[in-house]
Amino acid sequence: MKRIAMISYHTCPLASEEGKETGGMNVYVLELSRELAAMGHDVDMFTRSQDIHNTYVVEIAPRLRLVHLVAGPQAPVSKKEIRPYIPQFIANYHAFCREHAVAHDVIHAHYYLSGLIGLQLQSEKKEKKLPLVLSFHTLALMKNLVARDIGEKEDTGRIDAEMLLVKQAHHIIAASESDKSYLRYLYDASENLVSAIPPGVNTQLFKPMDMNEAKKHIGISEQDKMILFVGRIEPLKGIDMLMYAMKIVTQRNLRLPVCLCIVGGDVSQPKSSWTRTLRSLDAVRQVLHMSTTVNFVGRQKQETLPYFYNACEMVVMPSHYESFGIAALEAMSCGVPVITTNVAGVSSLIDEKHSSLVTSVNNPLLLATQIEALLHHPEKRQEMGCDIRKNVLDLSWKNIARRVSSVYDNLSV
Repeated sequence: MKRIAMISYHTCPLASEEGKETGGMNVYVLELSRELAAMGHDVDMFTRSQDIHNTYVVEIAPRLRLVHLVAGPQAPVSKKEIRPYIPQFIANYHAFCREHAVAHDVIHAHYYLSGLIGLQLQSEKKEKKLPLVLSFHTLALMKNLVARDIGEKEDTGRIDAEMLLVKQAHHIIAASESDKSYLRYLYDASENLVSAIPPGVNTQLFKPMDMNEAKKHIGISEQDKMILFVGRIEPLKGIDMLMYAMKIVTQRNLRLPVCLCIVGGDVSQPKSSWTRTLRSLDAVRQVLHMSTTVNFVGRQKQETLPYFYNACEMVVMPSHYESFGIAALEAMSCGVPVITTNVAGVSSLIDEKHSSLVTSVNNPLLLATQIEALLHHPEKRQEMGCDIRKNVLDLSWKNIARRVSSVYDNLSV
């Protein structure tokens, strides 16, 4: 067994459990680390401290701890602005290792910023190379391909860093076969450098429950037919396209009590303090006269999400680009059908029998028709949900951790 340094520089793995703004990466790092520790590995997760009240070292489970390292202001800072604090993060990493007499056997870095930290740590190891395993989670070239304006584009600094990391990492874990192909053909990664290992899902937490009980828990009427989106509030998520589709559904089904629930973002503040994307979506909601149909409910804790999944008719993931989609896996594990675009890695789990669950990017008419097909055929929806749950049961975090551990064991430096 190994001692692993799990680096998540820009976002805290515990954020999802605390109800803070998160994406799939937070869940990925925490759940993977938890299972690796249960296998017998010693796992130290390192993240940048974003609050002066953060506990320095958090003991999460046997063999698993989270370390908050000071790097720049102990406050939330955009990930596009924290690269200059990397040297301080590295210095404090070394201070922790000296203080606790720790020497790591492998670095697993998440996102390109963490990768740069891992690269520096690797280069400092003179007597024996420290293996660097890298999970990008998203790729700058693919994000730029779907960016709608200059403000959404990733800069050349990130692209150059990703290119360098592909050349220097000992192994890369891609979330899907499509991302593996992008790394090979766009980033010139050699085939044996990259493994396609999908994210996992907590099948004990995310499981089917009574729909009416779930609706009662989150406070919606038993008669309401809820369509659900879960994820970060970002332009590439395609939420505006989903809102257009919902407008079409409501216009064509005037007597159907249907609503759209959007889980994600911080809506606890006045609208003037909302993010640019959230304000833009709210403007779309007003233009479409859907104030009572589209509900922004904000971010939710992990233990609350199963109620949202089980209360809905379906989850829709209309992303322009998605390396995989952990929210979709969670919904599938609850036995809920997921309509996803054909650019998302999770679409690979949908077999030909249920191909109607795969939609196209920016085609609200098609998406509306697919939503209606499920709304009007509850028996088909239930059958799909049962089939899809079977497809994801093999993707428990325990099984995924075994595959990642095998990558560590087969590293050559």
